[in-house]
Amino acid sequence: MEETINMTPIDVTNVDAFAEEIVKILDDRKAQNVQLIPVADKTVIADYFIICSGTSNTQVKGIAGELEYKLSERGVKAIRSEGYETGRWVVMDFASIIVHIFHHEEREFFKLEKLWEK
Repeated sequence: MEETINMTPIDVTNVDAFAEEIVKILDDRKAQNVQLIPVADKTVIADYFIICSGTSNTQVKGIAGELEYKLSERGVKAIRSEGYETGRWVVMDFASIIVHIFHHEEREFFKLEKLWEK
């Protein structure tokens, strides 16, 4: 069965739906332990952090590349991204949502989820 491709533009003003779309793309790409963390009540830099990980530098880069590709097909580009070259911790800034794609070792070391717990 062929996969249906959704080419409908994403409404980035509906932050909750946009965040869920990012989570779906990450899940489809087999990102591990995807966490959607609301941070709007703790910081002004974003409404959500999305954190996930991969088991190798190649997988981290693949996840980041797929997210960038799938969102660009639907009219959304990251304002800025960092870390793709090393594949250890890629950060993608979509204004209201910041995506962190970690190599599993870096994720364990930095424990970003603990910093943003309620």
